[in-house]
Amino acid sequence: MTPTFFNMPGIIAVLGWPYVAFAFLVGSIPFGVIVGRAFFKRDIRAAGSGNIGAANALRTLGTGAGLAVLVLDALKGVVAVEVAAWLLLRIPLQMPFGSGEFTMGYPHQAYDLMPVAGLAAVYGHCYTPWLRLRGGKGVATYLGATLVLSWPAGIAFALVWLLVVIPTGFASAASIAGVIVAGVVLVATGAHYGASGLLYAFLCAFVIVLKHRENIVRLSAGTENRLQLLKR
Repeated sequence: MTPTFFNMPGIIAVLGWPYVAFAFLVGSIPFGVIVGRAFFKRDIRAAGSGNIGAANALRTLGTGAGLAVLVLDALKGVVAVEVAAWLLLRIPLQMPFGSGEFTMGYPHQAYDLMPVAGLAAVYGHCYTPWLRLRGGKGVATYLGATLVLSWPAGIAFALVWLLVVIPTGFASAASIAGVIVAGVVLVATGAHYGASGLLYAFLCAFVIVLKHRENIVRLSAGTENRLQLLKR
C-alpha cells in the first residue's frame, strides 16, 4: 500500500502539520478589512453585505478595491499550496526508488499535503481568528488554491462563475455553481491527490455553500443583491 501523509511516520508527520497550521494562518489574513481601512478609511464589515470578501469590496468600495481584495485573497490559497509543495519537494528526504538508490524526488506525501494545505487556507479565511471567527466566504482563496492544485479545475470555476454572474448578477449562485463544478473537475484531473483531493473538493464545497446559506434564502425569496462587475 502506498504510504500517505496521514500514516507516514517520522519527518513527514513532524514537519507537515506545522505547515498546515501555517496555511490556516495565511488564509486567515482579512485583506478585505485591511484594504478598506488602509486605503478608504472604512470598515467593509459595516457596509453592503458586511462580508470581508471581494464581492462586497466591489459593491462598497469600487472596482479597484474589489480587484485588490480578489487578488490578495486568491494569493492566500496560492501561497498555502505552493509552500506545502515546496516543503516536501526540497526537504532532503531519502526516498527508495525502484533502482534501490536513494534520491530526491516528488514524494507521494506532497500530493497528500497540498490539498490539505489548500483546505486549511480556505477555512482560515472563513473562520479567521483575527475577527472572532467571523470571516469571509472563502471563494477567492478557494480559486487560488484550486488553480495550483489543478489548473483545469480553476479555469472551470472561473468560467462557470462568469457564465452565471454576467447574465444574472448573482455572485452567490455563481460561486456555489463554480465550486461544485470545479470540485468534480479537480477529482477527475487530480487522481494523484487521492483521498486528500476528494476531501478538499467536498469540504471546500461544504463550507462555501454553508457560508452562502443566507444568500440561498434570499435567492429563493427573490431579494438577493446583484453584483455590478464594472462598478467604479
